Amino acid sequence: MVWESVVNGQQLHFHLAGINNQNFIMRDEETGSWWQQVSGEAILGPLKGQKLRSVFHDEVTFGLWKKEQQQGRVLKPDPTVPAKSYPPANWDERMSQVPVNIAQNLDKTLPPRTLVVGITVGTASKAYPFETLVKQSPIIDDVSGVPIVLMVGRDGKSVRGFQRILEGRKLEFFAKKDSQELVLLDAETGSEWDFTGKAISGPLAGRQLKTVPVLKDYWFDWKNYHPTTFVYEL
Repeated sequence: MVWESVVNGQQLHFHLAGINNQNFIMRDEETGSWWQQVSGEAILGPLKGQKLRSVFHDEVTFGLWKKEQQQGRVLKPDPTVPAKSYPPANWDERMSQVPVNIAQNLDKTLPPRTLVVGITVGTASKAYPFETLVKQSPIIDDVSGVPIVLMVGRDGKSVRGFQRILEGRKLEFFAKKDSQELVLLDAETGSEWDFTGKAISGPLAGRQLKTVPVLKDYWFDWKNYHPTTFVYEL
């Protein structure tokens, strides 16, 4: 998650304060308020009830990001922190084995540590099991009446979502076979689209689909903070 750090015109500085339902709690230095990482909401202190404004972020690998953003800058590790303090390369695999212990009863629709891709459109939320998304990409769906397409990059890890509608017309997408990079074709015009949601050839060349923010999360965490979420099924 990425959040703006200005609230009511005041710049806040955050530090890790603890864990709540196995999700980070941040504390701001200026007011001492505690903020839930996943929701961006202050849950304790003078700013309780206020929410940070979200900033769009990408769920992509560093390799893909660097390829697309060749002039992009990378945050250097803190030299005062020992290298062994940073998560190991197999962090995801190790975390998948950690028991889940939260205050709420666990929803059994999916195993708690199932990796999902969650999206929110308006007041509606939906979770897509990541394994299903990898196998079926692209997934064509409608959430709260909004036509969307979710796709996984050729690296099998990066994921993006877009509204699949242009000028009121829904587009149906399928993956182009035998292409080195991920290329989608729309059934309506035969235009080709890349992983950034931009048409690169055909009648719609140059057009750009509107992004839909996505979040990779564990099922128990997504469900806990999106209690009315739907789950995608084949």
